[in-house]
Amino acid sequence: MKYLLAAPFFLMLFGCAKLDGGAALLLTDRPEFAFYAEQFNTSQNKYKIEVIYQNNIADNIYNTKKTPDIIVGSWLKSAATIKNWQSLEFLFKKEPDIEKKFYPSLLALGRFGKKQYLLPVSFNLPVIIFSENNNKLARDLFTIELEEIKKLGKDFNEEKNGVFSRMGFSPLWNNNFLFEIAVIFNAAFKEGSPIDWNSEELDEAVNYVRGWINEADGGVKAVDDFFFKYFFDPPSKLVINSRILFAYMKSPEFFTMPSEIQSMLDFRMLSGGGFIPVSESAVYYGIYKRTKAQKAARAFTMWFFNEDTQMSLLQISKENHLADTIFGIANGFSAMRTVNETIFPLYYPALLGHMPPANMLSAPNILPKNWMEIKERVVIPYLRDACRTANGLPLRQRLNAWMRINNISFTP
Repeated sequence: MKYLLAAPFFLMLFGCAKLDGGAALLLTDRPEFAFYAEQFNTSQNKYKIEVIYQNNIADNIYNTKKTPDIIVGSWLKSAATIKNWQSLEFLFKKEPDIEKKFYPSLLALGRFGKKQYLLPVSFNLPVIIFSENNNKLARDLFTIELEEIKKLGKDFNEEKNGVFSRMGFSPLWNNNFLFEIAVIFNAAFKEGSPIDWNSEELDEAVNYVRGWINEADGGVKAVDDFFFKYFFDPPSKLVINSRILFAYMKSPEFFTMPSEIQSMLDFRMLSGGGFIPVSESAVYYGIYKRTKAQKAARAFTMWFFNEDTQMSLLQISKENHLADTIFGIANGFSAMRTVNETIFPLYYPALLGHMPPANMLSAPNILPKNWMEIKERVVIPYLRDACRTANGLPLRQRLNAWMRINNISFTP
């Protein structure tokens, strides 16, 4: 992790350098970009990239001592930040074929009007893991759907007098899985006042989970009893030991597992209705509209969004053991389809033959910059409670109460 720890020192190392093309300041919430900047800086002697790491960069673009030239992170696509970016059309003019190398749905989120203002960097997908010994159970090589998980899980159950000694899978084991179900049912959370969603579809998702728990898992009490009895071990161990059939996690968690554990597991991407929901925290890249380091910023952009560069970054990450804790590019799949399909399997052999087609990826809606707080404080607690009982407060009522208690008014 030496490269990540070095991030705060980039300003001292390069702030006084004499350069032909100048230095650009990169503001990010992804610490991996300190490492990427170091590789760029050593690859040539004309430009330098200085890095500042900061959480909540959508709120802090103007709160740095120096105005950033490049911004990389999540939540850059809200109405509050759209005015900050300059067009990135130069990249498409210099590399006419590059548009075809990105996932179309992810690229479209960074387009406003007819111009590209943000470029997708990386994204993550929901993963369902199971024992390698059970890999013939899955019908498809790429994905697994909710109904398949439910049926196979029910068949796997072992129960006596209402007490389960084996349980295939329950949606209640992971709150984020409940959110995945809502997304698959097209609850369609999006930026609004401060958020909007499809109420009927959200209700359908909740009712589906309730039915699943009662039909396949013996009810809420049986699920809770099983969870408290066995989940002192991590889900991966429970899967390997055949205590449970499936477990849910995000792609970085699976692909950074120790190889000796990963070798005993197989996986499929969670899907529904023919698509795979992309995590809403996908990382995007923009150049600040008022940058004073135009040449350096553009040079880094051309360098980073290149297959050979990303292959080199993956190789050096592996050699320096960054890949032990950081998955892929910026802790996710590359937003460049060609990189995932031809290069990732060289470093993540489990992906060979498992990378789903590009047209299956469903990009998230544009969300407000404080989405993660709303999700963790309001949406997830609502889903957790609503899937257990029909007597809880509606989501809109919870959201309004949370905003009132925290004296929050919506400002896009």
